[in-house]
Amino acid sequence: MDVKRAEHVGHLPEEATAMEMTGFRGDVITADRPGYDTARAVWNGAVDRRPRLLARCGGTADVATAVRFARDHDLEIAVRGGGHNVAGTAVCDDGIVIDLSAMRSVWVDPADRTAWVQGGALLGDLDHETQAHGLATTGGIIGHTGVAGLTLGGGIGFLMRKHGLTIDNLLAAEVITAEGTIVRASAHEHPELFWALRGGGGNFGVVASFKFALHPLGPTVLAGPILWAADDATDVLRFYRDFVAEAPDELGTVVRLGTVPPLPVIPEELHWRPAIAVACCYAGAIDDGERVVRELRRFGTPLVDLLSPGPYAAFQCALDDTVQHGWHYYWKSTNLTGLSDDLIDVIADHAFAAGSPRSYSGMFHMGGAVARVGQDATAYAARDVAHNIIIDGVWLPDESDQHAVSETAWARQFMRALQPHRAGSVYVNFLDSDDDPSRVREAYGDHIYRRLAEVKAKYDPDNAFHNNKNILPVELGYRAQGPYREPCRRAGG
Repeated sequence: MDVKRAEHVGHLPEEATAMEMTGFRGDVITADRPGYDTARAVWNGAVDRRPRLLARCGGTADVATAVRFARDHDLEIAVRGGGHNVAGTAVCDDGIVIDLSAMRSVWVDPADRTAWVQGGALLGDLDHETQAHGLATTGGIIGHTGVAGLTLGGGIGFLMRKHGLTIDNLLAAEVITAEGTIVRASAHEHPELFWALRGGGGNFGVVASFKFALHPLGPTVLAGPILWAADDATDVLRFYRDFVAEAPDELGTVVRLGTVPPLPVIPEELHWRPAIAVACCYAGAIDDGERVVRELRRFGTPLVDLLSPGPYAAFQCALDDTVQHGWHYYWKSTNLTGLSDDLIDVIADHAFAAGSPRSYSGMFHMGGAVARVGQDATAYAARDVAHNIIIDGVWLPDESDQHAVSETAWARQFMRALQPHRAGSVYVNFLDSDDDPSRVREAYGDHIYRRLAEVKAKYDPDNAFHNNKNILPVELGYRAQGPYREPCRRAGG
């Protein structure tokens, strides 16, 4: 900590009062306030950071005020939407958290099939409002994921093969830049910023609200998992590889390998049993979906088949209790070249070797509408990838340090075993805090990364927004093909 910043630490109430005097109408939370520890907590309980203050914004004007206050006072900045990113970038030490968690409103225009969504909204909020009109857009697979973080990194989920990534459905965004200016980004306003927001993460400003295109869906869909014993994993994966290669875009699938979670819909005798699950969601007529999944349901001897018609919004939240707030998480991830027999053997050999029954791995089937978007149309680079895998080590807060060591070691060893099968790219939203910065460049490739660096230089030349999977700005006057140097930051930046 430098001297300038140290001098501020003992003056939290005065600093908070100064912020309130600037016209900030939200809640300013400092370490001397009740609720501070709750306010600074994020989804990943392994993250323990102590900001100087949290500015819980009530609206866009508050966000702009908070950004200007942070820049004027040389404060380290973190931006919190849903606070769900595993790396914990939503909170920082000895700085300001610009907290959008109170900004969760969703406004749906059913005639126009669009929705404006505030930056603190969760996927469950979005699905709840859109499904009231039989509409949806691509989201993730956990209801308490934040819309903002999911969107800015790309947005993968069950509807992506039919309707593209979340960013492919983004029509506009209201952004507060590093100077505290409010701008509208769209295909026609600040188009380069709009391009960068679609996959470039939180590098370019604070997004106070998003406008999405919506699509008819549900509210009843054919969805749910089919589970087989872990001993059948190799055979199931080989069948799955061939099955999804011929599947229509309407069928979204996610494979989960781990123990069976103790959910009420699953027979108790299966709880915590090692198993492989293929979760499906059909974005079309239920009768058509029944025909498409028929062979999957008939394969082998499933432990249980929970694939049935039901509310889409409930399906999207079905796994929420299996990844609870405050548990400790450690992730490793990569895109895959394909599902060869050798790769399937690696997955089957490592997926069930975790020490914690809560640890698991998941594999997403990409392609479809995702692959039909031009490579340079957005900042999401991995359009040609067929599958993505995430390895999620999980342990409880009251478990010993040995659990952290064992689950971290399992995830790293699994990742090393995948090395020969990696596609040379990664989904930026799945990077953890200890992933090398070079993996950010890996997520985009050199061409897209250079273009992002130029946009960064225009909208955030001081790199004020660097508590993220950071893209360094190209210094003004440099061409994209020129050398990269980290620019000077403001104190605390």
